Amino acid sequence: MNRVFLRRLGKALFALLLTVVVLFAALVVRVRFFSPRFDVTSIATLPEYQDPALLERAWALPVAKTFLHELDFQPNGSACGPTSVANTFRSLGEGPVTLHSVLEGTGKCPFDICFGGLSLDDLASVVRAKSRRTVTVLSGLSLDEFRMHMRHTNDVDRRYLVNFQRGLLFGKGVGHHSPIAGYLADRDLVFVLDVNPKFGPWLVSTERLHRAVNSADSSSGKARGLLLIQ
Repeated sequence: MNRVFLRRLGKALFALLLTVVVLFAALVVRVRFFSPRFDVTSIATLPEYQDPALLERAWALPVAKTFLHELDFQPNGSACGPTSVANTFRSLGEGPVTLHSVLEGTGKCPFDICFGGLSLDDLASVVRAKSRRTVTVLSGLSLDEFRMHMRHTNDVDRRYLVNFQRGLLFGKGVGHHSPIAGYLADRDLVFVLDVNPKFGPWLVSTERLHRAVNSADSSSGKARGLLLIQ
């Protein structure tokens, strides 16, 4: 390699790095300062949200036990989807269990940054690339259909990831992915392992979560929903 070529290569790499930094900074600014707001009561103000006794019960559910009271959080605001997949693979005891290894070779999220986020279909393609299990995208579910699947979140041969509009739950926020670890049937509460470190695990009523799921993904225009792995 001659010096001219090396200089050109260095400039190209620097330009690429600078582009990545600018795009990531723009993403952070958009999420932190320009997240859409919704006229709803935040579930964080409700008594069941992170009630210690209810959380203890939730962690004792069959699928929740497989997560071993551990949750790896997303390292940046765009990586909730693949981080959720990594946690889910760990609970299954198979497949890649880090963000980078989940994304490696998929063609998604360069530098482990998912510019614009991943749709549910995008995330399904990532899981299919890394697992031989059956992966099903479930969207447009009625409340009754959604509740039926929430009951099945306690089945140890199934794992569910949920894609929801955070603002419809907390009053502010954008689309988000997280694993579901179980369902408290007597209280009709869903146990969500939120991979955003500012939130962590919480409980929400099925009806409220359904409303947050039954909304359009702004990046794809398609309905949000559930990802079923079995």
